[in-house]
Amino acid sequence: MRVNITLACTECGERNYHSVKNKRNNPERLELKKYCPRDQQMTVHRETK
Repeated sequence: MRVNITLACTECGERNYHSVKNKRNNPERLELKKYCPRDQQMTVHRETK
């Protein structure tokens, strides 16, 4: 049930991070605050397909 996901910045759209999540416990898209090297600040990163 664990799947690999890619996290993309909501500001610039760059795909910066990879992570793993459990689809059974978290069926909705994951959103985390992470550092974006292009913007040089903390931004919200959202799970992409």
